[in-house]
Amino acid sequence: MIVVIGASGNVGRPLVAGLAAQGRKTTAVTRGRLPYALPEGARHIRADLAAPESLRPALEGAEALFVLVAGALLTGGTPAEDLLGMAEAAGVRRVVLLSSQVTGTRPEVASHARLREFEAAVRAWGGEWTILRPAGFASNAYAWAETVRADRTVIAPFGDVALPVVDPVDIAEVASVVLREDGHGGRTYELTGPTAISPCRQAEVLGEALGAPLRFIELTREQARVRMAQFMPEAVVEGTLDVLGEPLPAERRVSPDVRSLLGRPATTFDDWAARNVKIFD
Repeated sequence: MIVVIGASGNVGRPLVAGLAAQGRKTTAVTRGRLPYALPEGARHIRADLAAPESLRPALEGAEALFVLVAGALLTGGTPAEDLLGMAEAAGVRRVVLLSSQVTGTRPEVASHARLREFEAAVRAWGGEWTILRPAGFASNAYAWAETVRADRTVIAPFGDVALPVVDPVDIAEVASVVLREDGHGGRTYELTGPTAISPCRQAEVLGEALGAPLRFIELTREQARVRMAQFMPEAVVEGTLDVLGEPLPAERRVSPDVRSLLGRPATTFDDWAARNVKIFD
């Protein structure tokens, strides 16, 4: 049994589907109702990473665990060791943590302190572990969907700053590999797209997929901060803006890890946009 914490999101959902397609029994864990039909071979359990005791039923009989830390847990909450101790007691032998590229490139920033805590706990854990550090998600473009649908406009900061955003489905496929296969213990993989792309160019690509050009409106940093603070903790907002506006060379670099793990190139933003264009139409 493989347990997927965070099974309702852009990574968790395709991960559950991919594991089921491989014939692996899977437990999809979410805090609320599951917003999609489970594939054959999967079950759903409602539990909360902030309350580790609620996870005990999900961990029974599990051999591998995928951990995604999101939302309020990024700024505090239950110690990571509590979850890992419970997993160890349940007989879990392999843990895969979805972290962030920034934990490696900016090891002192406050916005990613919680992920660094989880990384340290995973490394100190007695079982086999693998850490995935993705760059920014291509699906962050969903934030533009409302204005694209309303008046064919994309509103974002730092329009000309290019970063190698990664398709969440690529992350899910990598996670599936390292959860199922041996040989990845003690490894940290950096996951990026195949090329750097700016918000302006992303808007052009979305327009091409829609068959209608999009107007790009560039926000100042302060304007972006106000918008992002509506759905992100303040510390996370500041750290995100630093990466988006002043990326380090390591954050602009294209990693070979997706290609080496999946045996194919990482998915381009063009392909991601073509696959998700209905969301913007």
